[in-house]
Amino acid sequence: MAYIVSPNPHIHAKVSTRSLMLDVIIALCPAAVVSFLFYGLSEIAIMAFSVASCVFLEWVVNRYMLHRASSTGDLSAVVTGILLAMNLPPSTPLWVVFIGAVVAIGVAKMTFGGIGQNIWNPAITGRVFLLVSFPAIMTDWTIPAGGLIGNVDAFSGATLLQQVGLLGAKAADAMVGLETLFSNMGGSAGEISALALLAGWVYLLVRKVIKPWITLSIFATVALVAGIFHAIDPAQFTGALFNLLTGGVILGACFMATDYVTSPMSAWGGVIFGVGIGILVMMIRYFGSYPEGMSFAILIMNTAVPLIDRAFHQKKFGRA
Repeated sequence: MAYIVSPNPHIHAKVSTRSLMLDVIIALCPAAVVSFLFYGLSEIAIMAFSVASCVFLEWVVNRYMLHRASSTGDLSAVVTGILLAMNLPPSTPLWVVFIGAVVAIGVAKMTFGGIGQNIWNPAITGRVFLLVSFPAIMTDWTIPAGGLIGNVDAFSGATLLQQVGLLGAKAADAMVGLETLFSNMGGSAGEISALALLAGWVYLLVRKVIKPWITLSIFATVALVAGIFHAIDPAQFTGALFNLLTGGVILGACFMATDYVTSPMSAWGGVIFGVGIGILVMMIRYFGSYPEGMSFAILIMNTAVPLIDRAFHQKKFGRA
């Protein structure tokens, strides 16, 4: 009797990379639509160009450098393009968007062999590279005309996080309320509506695309650390609600820290991963040179994932 032995994996599910990425795209749609309404044609152009650039670059690398079939059909490049665009100011020039796509796809993703093999989240890597390389452009929060802000040529102002340095912690805290859940003028497209982002996160939970442990541990850690420091000195340190609803905490916690490839495999590993991100975010915000720290925190913890997976083993199939 002959046995045919095939390579693993031997357990197959109905879901595919394409179906998972499609769910992520659907989950990002509410926040994307809100950003279009507030920022107008400028944001639409940035997102469309970012997606097109990411898809094109992945196709080019596959065909002319790796000499293999295109992987653009799995929609992962589309997700990277959307997330990259949602991390950029609405006034970002398109040539800067393209450079971000080159770093995200060409360096952070395809250099390691493509989806499933990259160490760092591609969209965040692209965003951090742009922030370090073009700080003036990446901190220009001029809001272009064409959205729902009125018939003006443009509106320029500091984000809520930047208001801390301008007005102080108490004044910045006073600017944040429940209305911030619905709209948060100033900042990137991924900061415009906490409620829209949370709605997308709930959709991913319902569809069982992600587990809640990483996101909840980030939220809990940010709230705890902010609460402790705020209790010690409310004049210097902003409170929990402010830090949860401003910047990229919700976008990062719901959509980028939960990336399958760059996050731990086990539930406890995910909790440690989320706690590490939450602590790093608050340390950067309170004591660092940047008002925002989510991107840096996720990249640092992405690097620590192999160590976390080694410490918190995933239970093997067939083991009690």
